Parts: sequence; structure tokens; C-alpha cells
Amino acid sequence: MASYGYARVSTTDQDLAVQEAALRAAGCEMIRAEKKSGTTTTGRSELQTLLDFVRKGDMIVVTRIDRLARSIADLAAIVRSLENKGVALRATEQPIDTSTAAGRCFLQMLGVFAEFETAIRRERQLEGIAKAKAAGVYKGKGRPASVPAYRVRELHARGMGPSAIAKALGISRMSVHRALGKAVA
Repeated sequence: MASYGYARVSTTDQDLAVQEAALRAAGCEMIRAEKKSGTTTTGRSELQTLLDFVRKGDMIVVTRIDRLARSIADLAAIVRSLENKGVALRATEQPIDTSTAAGRCFLQMLGVFAEFETAIRRERQLEGIAKAKAAGVYKGKGRPASVPAYRVRELHARGMGPSAIAKALGISRMSVHRALGKAVA
């Protein structure tokens, strides 16, 4: 029976070293690691490679179950796929080992909590955005303005029309209208 590790962090500025060290200490012969969100399995090529590679009698080891999946649907699909192949799943920091009944039970409970945690985090994020918007501090994800709106307003106040302002500043008329619209609002 071979043990293979899987490590994942969500962002590129996070470090995989702690997970990789724990997986090596757990006896993993090979470790696949990636920096991708755990909210979906889409685009997680290292996970897919590992799932395709393992054979009957092998074991996949993760440090925590949320490294594998953040949704019940994804977790269930991964576990079902592993069970069909005769592959066990174990977590080093949680009492999960799908080769035992208790381990399978605990896995399902943790999956529910992981999905709940993700939903709560999303709700908090949306509440924070709504609060920031209400306070007028939320900037959104748009790129910075290429020309400060005050320049457009200055030229408009001097009597220039939108076409003339656009030509003078080297921007589109739509940008002029947007800047003037923000001034009015």
C-alpha cells in the first residue's frame, strides 16, 4: 500500500511547506501540491493527476480535509471516486481514515462543517462589502481611472462639450459622460 500526499493553499502568497513537511512525516512517497482555491475541483490539475494515478490499496493523505474540498458535493464526489478505486483517504490533523467506519463518519461531519464555514465566510464578506458601499469606501474591482474626474469637470465648467473634452484629454466620450455623471451623483 503506497501513501500519496496532497497539499493545497488558496493563494500564491501562502506557503505549502508546513503541509508538505507533515505529509512527508506521515510517510507519503509522493506529494502533489498546488496553489488554487478549494471551493471547486475545477482547474486543480495536481489533485486530478493524483486521483487518476492512485490504485487499489493506495492511500491519499492530506493534513486537513478542507485542503481536499470545501463543498460537500466535491468532497462526496472525491470520496466516492476513491472508494470505487479501493483507495483510502486519511487526514493527519483530524481523525479521518476512510478505511474505518468511524473515520468515514467523521469525514462526513467535517465536510458539513467545512461547507458551513465557507458559506459563513461568504456572508461576512458580502456584509463587509455592503457596509463599505454604504460608507462610500468600496472601490470594487475596476481599474483606476485613466484621467482624474476633476479634470473632466474643470473643462466642462469652462464650457467645453463632451466631444471637445474627450479630444483634449485623449479619452472616449463615454469616459467623459461617466465622469460627469459621477459629479452629478
